[in-house]
Amino acid sequence: MKPLNGAVCLIALAAALAGCGEKEQVVVYKQGQYQGKADGKPWDNESFSGDKGNWEATIKARNQSQNEYRRING
Repeated sequence: MKPLNGAVCLIALAAALAGCGEKEQVVVYKQGQYQGKADGKPWDNESFSGDKGNWEATIKARNQSQNEYRRING
């Protein structure tokens, strides 16, 4: 029975030490350079085809449907 207990303890120790093996993740920044993806305008997509006015109207309509006073009294 003792060899089994020793093997279980050895396996538990190995599993505990394996969890400590994470390497530190450090981001290296380059001075003066943006490393992310380029951001576009919210209306530059398939839905609005670059039409800013249509995008603004859609946002206003969505905001009005979230207005509690308008939803209750309307």
